[in-house]
Amino acid sequence: MIMGESAENYLETILILNKKKGTVRSVDIATELGFSKPSVCVAMRNLREHGYIATDGDGLITLTETGYEIANKIFQRHETITAWLTGIGVSADQAAIDACRIEHVISQESFECLCKAVKK
Repeated sequence: MIMGESAENYLETILILNKKKGTVRSVDIATELGFSKPSVCVAMRNLREHGYIATDGDGLITLTETGYEIANKIFQRHETITAWLTGIGVSADQAAIDACRIEHVISQESFECLCKAVKK
């Protein structure tokens, strides 16, 4: 499976919800993202079939090791890019929106240089 922006967003959302609530179900993801439950169920099936998430008999969703690595990478990118944008004067709300777009397309090289610039 080629990891696209949508799949990355789902994995990142699972990570964030897990940090907030401790447990994650499809309904939580649907509510958080404003998507229909059937759409989320299809996405979860695809993520499960490709080994990025696991579900138990109670419907709880957990990230696999691979899923966690991807989710954490995207989350770290989001946090860093948001901080950089707010640091140069972008409003917090707009920075979060823009970071969500940039985090999926920025190259690793550019991201590493951005991290160095933010730390200075």
